[in-house]
Amino acid sequence: MLKIQNLHAGYGKVEVLQGISMEVQRGQVVTLIGSNGAGKTTTMRAVSGMIKPSAGEITLAGQRIDGRESYHIARLGLAHSPEGRRVFATMTVTDNLRLGAFPRYTGARPKGDIEADLQRAMDLFPRLKERSLQLAGTLSGGEQQMLAMARATMLNPEVVLLDEPSMGLAPILVDEVFRIIGRLKEQGVTMLLVEQFAAAALAVADYGYVLENGRISVHGPAAQLRDDPAVQAAYLGGGH
Repeated sequence: MLKIQNLHAGYGKVEVLQGISMEVQRGQVVTLIGSNGAGKTTTMRAVSGMIKPSAGEITLAGQRIDGRESYHIARLGLAHSPEGRRVFATMTVTDNLRLGAFPRYTGARPKGDIEADLQRAMDLFPRLKERSLQLAGTLSGGEQQMLAMARATMLNPEVVLLDEPSMGLAPILVDEVFRIIGRLKEQGVTMLLVEQFAAAALAVADYGYVLENGRISVHGPAAQLRDDPAVQAAYLGGGH
């Protein structure tokens, strides 16, 4: 579904990613864990077209997407819920969700039943249903994170990128975010998850990759990584 091969990317002359390779199969949740500055968000930005790789290939459902503009990649079915949420603050919750389906309204993506998907998103995120007419900028941090995730699902995507969905949230809201990720997984949503709480990420994921200094140091089934002493010592000691 999503395949990354020998990816190099960075900012200016600084090469952050030094030839990483990863794969996300249809229906899987794959997590990318690592310390701050390892290159996790850079990976997400390179995949979604926010930055252009200097080398390597990225394919989505068999189509090359590396180097394409973000809106082209979105039309092919990749939704990005970015670090920091980035909701449209002066628009209502409902309008934010409809905007997530914009390529479907324009015919760039199969339209399907947008209203049914909107209702499904509201049912999945009941707090958003309660605040459907509220301006997004007035929501709490946790509610904005839920909105960013729900907005990504409105694309009816092939793959969803979730970048640090628990960042800055209270523990009870972190639990809620991971409960929702689990429900999305049950619905067959394919996800690439970058997350600071490595233990929680590996608990919900099917497969995991550990990124260290711009390179993949180890990868394998999530259960195997949870039992790996080196991974436990480096990333799970203070896990959620």
